[in-house]
Amino acid sequence: MGTEQAQGPVWARETAGRRPKLTREAIVRTAIEVADAEGLDAVSIRRIATELGARAMSLYTHIERKEDLLDLMADETNAEILVEGELPDDWREAISAVVRRTRETIRRHPWLVDLVASRPQVGPNGLRHGEQSLAALSGLPIPPEQKWRIIAAVDDYALGFVIRETLRGEGRSGYTWTPQEREALMRPYLRELLESGEFPNLAPLVNEIASGPADPAAADEDFEQGLRWMLDGIAGDLGL
Repeated sequence: MGTEQAQGPVWARETAGRRPKLTREAIVRTAIEVADAEGLDAVSIRRIATELGARAMSLYTHIERKEDLLDLMADETNAEILVEGELPDDWREAISAVVRRTRETIRRHPWLVDLVASRPQVGPNGLRHGEQSLAALSGLPIPPEQKWRIIAAVDDYALGFVIRETLRGEGRSGYTWTPQEREALMRPYLRELLESGEFPNLAPLVNEIASGPADPAAADEDFEQGLRWMLDGIAGDLGL
């Protein structure tokens, strides 16, 4: 009663403000946030509508089907891969800058791994990423198809590295065990492996594998070393 007297009757109260107009951008942004927190399986039209305080049918005026939403999510995150400003003049430094952004983006959005494996990345930002990658190699005296092979190789390297990081790493919801769960499940098995004598080359790595998430600095060093090896091999093979 006291509250009502203080605020006045309901028709005299000031509204809290209308919900911001539903937009495609808001839908995609919310879907990305849900996927980041809970994994791609958590994304649905109904779930995103609930997060936005809207009816599911209202989303269909902006997104015709879930597959379209997934494509928009992928393309939105592809914008994060783009290197800002001018690329370095040296082709190795330039393509390294691109591939580092690729790794950083997939680490922030590990569900991209699932989309990359199942859906073509041909949206505007995906095409911009391809254009920038080719621009990084524009000074090389090799045919365009060779440049594209280099881009595919470094992209595959970044993707594979991040998959391994995700499986070993931070226990992101929806993607892998927590470090504690992994240790509890794997350590007895790996200890038995070590003691069997059957895997003499694998056994020395058991303690490192079972020790939990890799140190981020060590992971960065591993990534950079692998990238250097790859670029050294490309340069040597093409005489660059």
